[in-house]
Amino acid sequence: MNEASSPAIEVSHVVKRFGTVTALDDISMSIPAGEMFFLLGPSGCGKTTLLRILAGLETPDTGKVFFNGRDVAELPAHERGAPMVFQNYALWPHLNVHDNVAFGLVERRVAKLEIRSRTEDVLKRVGLAGLGERMPGQLSGGQQQRVVLARALVLNPAVILLDEPLSNLDAKLRVEMRHEIETLRRDTDITFIYVTHDQADALALADRMAVIHSGKVSAIGTPLELYARPPNVFCADFLGEANFIDGVVNGAQVKTKLGQWAWQSEDKAPPVASGSWCCMVRPENIQCVEGPDASVNAFQAEITGVRVNGATVTVSLEAAGVPLKATVLTQRCLGFKKGDTRWWAVTPENVVLLAP
Repeated sequence: MNEASSPAIEVSHVVKRFGTVTALDDISMSIPAGEMFFLLGPSGCGKTTLLRILAGLETPDTGKVFFNGRDVAELPAHERGAPMVFQNYALWPHLNVHDNVAFGLVERRVAKLEIRSRTEDVLKRVGLAGLGERMPGQLSGGQQQRVVLARALVLNPAVILLDEPLSNLDAKLRVEMRHEIETLRRDTDITFIYVTHDQADALALADRMAVIHSGKVSAIGTPLELYARPPNVFCADFLGEANFIDGVVNGAQVKTKLGQWAWQSEDKAPPVASGSWCCMVRPENIQCVEGPDASVNAFQAEITGVRVNGATVTVSLEAAGVPLKATVLTQRCLGFKKGDTRWWAVTPENVVLLAP
């Protein structure tokens, strides 16, 4: 556990410019203590700039940053209690694992016996027990990333800032490290703020996330909320694959090129005004059916491509000139062929209306 209670973080109307480029444009968000919070967005959207401001490595032009109610604008990076884990491991090549992890404690003049105890404990927590004498060059990429995490954890921080920490790992190691980070998340009360452009990391690990677009917050919510019910087209398109179909809403019906569709609003959602809207449908919510069915939004589509993913198949479709993608279990589409025309359907609750 931490030596002090983990602070909540408040970002209030932060603006940051680099010359004529506005990297952050009136960013505000609140991050509760102990949360795994992701800053997600494409390259150049401003997410790393925001992380560097939290770390004290950049200063906002306007706006405030609070740690547990304290304005940290004038506080240097080493006094914020928020170590940063970079995507390049930045390990000292001439120091062994133990000394790399202990470096911050040595700089803080912690007693030698306590350094040894805390370093050995944290190496055990990240799965590196017994490897303290190895040099960084003798470690795998995944082990080096664990050393970087251990170097942050040994300081007993209230906050850890992670900048694309898994980007240098192969697919298998990424999955393993996600598990390691999730285990650390469960076993501590540390607030993790994690920057990535990789939606898989965010969807797998985040308690909540902020989707950043062109220096602005596009959406904030849980992974499930933002994936299943995104608030706008950018968020829907960035978080996984999505089909977009133009439509005109009239009550509980929306007229599309694929026919008159029914849609189902959320109980607490505000009413949708009549007029032009965009229907968003996730590929896994387009199902192959035997024929037209009044209880679902059924339509005929030609198969234009089949891509095998393993357990699932991505089926490219065209219906009334609209390109679509459906994700189907492999066993259910063994007979699918390019050029086939079949019936497909989307249930009303899986039609999400977004402002065009």
